[in-house]
Amino acid sequence: MRTRRHLLAVLAVALALTGGAAGAQAQHRAPPDFHGRDFRHLGPHERTIWRGGVWFHGWHDGRYAWWWRLGPSWYFYPEPIYPYPSYIPPAIIVQQPPPQPSGLPPAQSWYYCENPQGYYPYVASCNGPWRAVPTTPPAASGQ
Repeated sequence: MRTRRHLLAVLAVALALTGGAAGAQAQHRAPPDFHGRDFRHLGPHERTIWRGGVWFHGWHDGRYAWWWRLGPSWYFYPEPIYPYPSYIPPAIIVQQPPPQPSGLPPAQSWYYCENPQGYYPYVASCNGPWRAVPTTPPAASGQ
């Protein structure tokens, strides 16, 4: 009888520890991404998560604005909505600037390309080497 009670106690402790570990793991999960979702259609648990965000006023992704921060996700707003936003905006796609050509020529020369024929910057890339052409003609000798 005592062995049975001992076994039940050990099982109860093991279950409590397993349940506690699962609960701790659930607390450390990142919140869902709410971008583009309709606040009216969020479930009660999702609304509780959404209300857990914080307002931040400053720079993020190259934009100075009000941001609703929720875990790793940032939501752009032109002004804060208190106590929490009831409109969830779509994700912001940050346009990356086009890559700059490497090895731009120095300003004291012009650069000519044979293929395609033309001068930089009218010809953006060259299928061969650029030929440096002085911006000022050389001084005439013998004068």
